Amino acid sequence: MRLEIHPTHPEPRKIKNVVETLRKGGVVVYPTDTVYALGCDITQKKAIDRVYQVKRMDKEQPLAFVCPDLGDIARYAIVDDRAYRLMRRLLPGPYTFILEATREVPRILMMKRKTVGIRIPHHEVALQIVRELGNPIVSTSATFEGEQLNDPDDLVARYKQADLVIDSGWGGLDPSTVIDLTGPEPVVKRQGAGPTEGLV
Repeated sequence: MRLEIHPTHPEPRKIKNVVETLRKGGVVVYPTDTVYALGCDITQKKAIDRVYQVKRMDKEQPLAFVCPDLGDIARYAIVDDRAYRLMRRLLPGPYTFILEATREVPRILMMKRKTVGIRIPHHEVALQIVRELGNPIVSTSATFEGEQLNDPDDLVARYKQADLVIDSGWGGLDPSTVIDLTGPEPVVKRQGAGPTEGLV
């Protein structure tokens, strides 16, 4: 199913439709400030399994998730003052931060190191979804055979197994910049859309 949602002024009724799908264990394709992503409600284990299946991902590959604000991050990750200051400066924005996970994070989302990747994208549709849902949503880029899909028509064609594809216009091609905050200094793990000059 395809659902058109305005990218900067999302229609509340349509956001509610997305949230109903997520609460029923659905998998959705949704826009972020960088690329389109594939995701589900973080509390739905079967839906997380489906995300791996739909994207044909190896279970060893980590999944990040989207939170609505910095206050929510502290529930799922251990955030010291240094990390908080950096994230406050850069979020919402095109970054994924790797942090030590708390017990609130479902085990399926944690790697062996007990870390987790967290995003707060600067995109109204993604933020309204997580606010309305009340839980974070899983986030993995909507790629096919290594190619980032940014045309909603291509996303609909590729992700027929998803319950919903949100069409908010063309997406970007550069994924988020990944910054590891688990060590003494920030480490850029992947250079993406977010600039890193002067950060590390």
